[in-house]
Amino acid sequence: MNFDEIRKKIDNIDNEMTRLFEDRMALISEITDYKMKKNSPILGTARERDIINRVTEQQTDEMAQYTKIFFTTLFDISRSYQSRRMYINSNMAEEIKSALLNTSKIFPNSAAVACQGIEGANSQFACEKLFSRPTIMYMNSFDAVFTAVDKGLCNYGILPIENNLHGSVTEVYDLMKKYKFYIARSIKLKINHVLLANKGTKLEEINEIYSHEQAFAQCSKYLESLKGVKVIPCENTAVAAKKVFDSGKNNIAAISSMNCAELYNLGVLATDIQNSDNNYTRFICISKDMEIYPGANKISLIFTIPHRPGSLYRIISKFSALGINMTKLESRPIPGSDFEFMFYIDFEGYVHSEEILNLICEMENSPDFFAFLGNYYEA
Repeated sequence: MNFDEIRKKIDNIDNEMTRLFEDRMALISEITDYKMKKNSPILGTARERDIINRVTEQQTDEMAQYTKIFFTTLFDISRSYQSRRMYINSNMAEEIKSALLNTSKIFPNSAAVACQGIEGANSQFACEKLFSRPTIMYMNSFDAVFTAVDKGLCNYGILPIENNLHGSVTEVYDLMKKYKFYIARSIKLKINHVLLANKGTKLEEINEIYSHEQAFAQCSKYLESLKGVKVIPCENTAVAAKKVFDSGKNNIAAISSMNCAELYNLGVLATDIQNSDNNYTRFICISKDMEIYPGANKISLIFTIPHRPGSLYRIISKFSALGINMTKLESRPIPGSDFEFMFYIDFEGYVHSEEILNLICEMENSPDFFAFLGNYYEA
């Protein structure tokens, strides 16, 4: 056969496969009806294994591997189709639809907002960019911000979630599973670090520098240029500046912001000491109740999956099949577990889309932990 004849034969096989696929999915629909009546689970691991063993029994090892991939993909499609049928009226779907209906059309200008740190913290600046008239409640830890929102002491909380140079704020990610909350909005804030000390202090006098661990990481190259200087972590960069001012000493400094220089009457020893001028930290604004405002274009999820081959692929393949742009995928070990991980996903999308809503509901009804963190706009 020549090239065109081979292609035509492939086309004929594709047409036949399409017809057989439709027949198979029609039978899957009947199976779904049965499972719904009997309240049976979707996943049938033993059944899938038996099918793969049967269809690959007479094949070479090379072809058997490709056949296994083909049928595994087919099983994923079948499960997704069954999930859409079985969970179309899930609690998550109703909660999301209620949030869409009841959320105000405009993000509020004023609210009581919890921020970690003290006056001059970057969380405060992020808060003031999101709210024009906030009432700020300062908390001594990230956990306290979550608690304040959880107990209704404030409407919202502001938390740093990741830096484009140094990565995620791991403490905040670890707290996400502990509390039930939703992201109402997020914002990226450009961070310019400066080295502050009490006025009259010279750089060569400094032997201790205070700041947050993230700031130390973001300024690592500058710190390497300083010899014999001890770095001391503290709650945040604003707290570091206040410690220097309160001490009255001329041998300590803080990596902080220019705003804190003015706020705490400190001298500036060096400016723009971060590793890159392109230094941004992303902050999330959390709420106790789900709020989905017009213009929301980003969705965040956290989940666990079984510790077995192909588990993560089965999740990612669902996003790929829908053409969804995943902007973040991160894993964190689960404390107290052996090699089990919590996964965090950010992706572009709208819960108005039936396909995306069905995907969220399908993941919600998996046997492992799942939480929808919100559909929100990033400023």
